Amino acid sequence: MTEHNFEHMRRAMVASQLRTTGVNDPRVIAAMSAVPRERFVPADRVPMAYADALVPLGNGRDLNTPMSLGRMLTEAAPQPEDRALVIGAAAGYAAAVLSQLVASVVAVEEDPELAAAARQALSGTEVKLVEGPLTKGHKAGAPYDLILIDGAVEFVPDAIVSQLAETGRLAAAMLVQGVAQISIGRRGGAGFGMAAVSDAASAILPGFVRPKGFQF
Repeated sequence: MTEHNFEHMRRAMVASQLRTTGVNDPRVIAAMSAVPRERFVPADRVPMAYADALVPLGNGRDLNTPMSLGRMLTEAAPQPEDRALVIGAAAGYAAAVLSQLVASVVAVEEDPELAAAARQALSGTEVKLVEGPLTKGHKAGAPYDLILIDGAVEFVPDAIVSQLAETGRLAAAMLVQGVAQISIGRRGGAGFGMAAVSDAASAILPGFVRPKGFQF
């Protein structure tokens, strides 16, 4: 495929997958129009890069759908001065998009192969890639104004919530009875609460299994 093909596919993604599903923040639209999604998938999956579906990345992980990422970013309202953390960097796409919208991005990935792919794909950006357990976040860089968990999880660990700034926001797809719901969390002082926005197909992140007895 040529660059012209990919540009056409990006425009089609914006028109049919983003604008029709509540992704209406002009900055988010511009960022997702600018970042070449095809650079963040395995070579044999490039034709699927702009599909309205999860794209397999290997080792049981998937690239999130454009709609899921777009809605999370739109609802989280990233600001130019924000310090952001991406949990579940995978091959780096969400971090690359977010880096167009905020002051700084730290991205955490625990799979060594995906981290290596992300490091290569993110070359030339200012994203800081960190290898480590996804459920731990990256305390050394906290506090963050925005935390993006790029995938579906059953719960958000306290270790991650504690890394939010006092008025910080957190975006994730929460699994509720097997259904992924794009949700936005906000921290206010010692409190933290999340509200569902919409259902959306979303890549499931490993390790975020609700502890026995946990209530959301």
